[in-house]
Amino acid sequence: MSPSPDLSLVTVSDGETPEVTVPAPWGIASTQSKVLRPGGEQLLTESSVVTINYVGVNGTTAEIFDSSYERGEPATFPLQGVVPGFQKGLEGQAVGSRVLIGMPSEDGYPDGTPDGSIQAGDSIVFVVDILSANFDDATGETVAPAAGLPTLTMTDGKPEVAVPAGTAAPTTLTVQPLIKGPGAPVTAESTIQVRYRAWTYDGTLWQDAWQPQEGPVADLIAGWSEGLIGQTAGSRVLLVVPPDKAYPDGLPQATPSLAPGQTLIYVIDLLNVTG
Repeated sequence: MSPSPDLSLVTVSDGETPEVTVPAPWGIASTQSKVLRPGGEQLLTESSVVTINYVGVNGTTAEIFDSSYERGEPATFPLQGVVPGFQKGLEGQAVGSRVLIGMPSEDGYPDGTPDGSIQAGDSIVFVVDILSANFDDATGETVAPAAGLPTLTMTDGKPEVAVPAGTAAPTTLTVQPLIKGPGAPVTAESTIQVRYRAWTYDGTLWQDAWQPQEGPVADLIAGWSEGLIGQTAGSRVLLVVPPDKAYPDGLPQATPSLAPGQTLIYVIDLLNVTG
């Protein structure tokens, strides 16, 4: 069997669950991808965390070896943690698109798989629906903040805030989008990926967590779980959180510690929303 130079012999139905037809035994000389259904403006990078539906087919046997469609649940994972051909085929593709990927054994499973569904030397095919992905930075439409709120500047890629002189700390939760992202909205059931910084209302930096981290909305303080509902992935959001929706008794054991009764200012980049 001579490896195919391209994906022209592989056909895919246009249904919600794609049906893949491979003229087995089939192989391909190098990893290639083909857009079957275009997506939007957000493009995947080598460090993206993606949520996808997919089906994998062995080119030698034309048998399905893995399918999130059959499991009835999308999969979420970093592109840096998948086989090389999968990363090559998806890098640069758009969220919302359907992509066909074919890869030779060396970019897939060169030693085969433990269950024997793929043997050494088998080329494999994936059809992937890209449902969502994280953003590397806040992206979208700039929103003019209301008067009297803490002001934001970016210094060396990180936010800094200044509290207007003579401004009393608000007693209710304040939510101010600064950049309106194009992604999925947060719900009470969502898991979110964020980076953030936090200050006490006198402008003192309390937490510097300006690196991606994730968790369920349900596990967050009330100021976040209430204030982020409806905000969209890609957004940058300013929250001013009164003590009763944060840490009314303070956090004396934290480093640095937080005194009781503190109103907190958060700047949050909402990098991804799933679930």
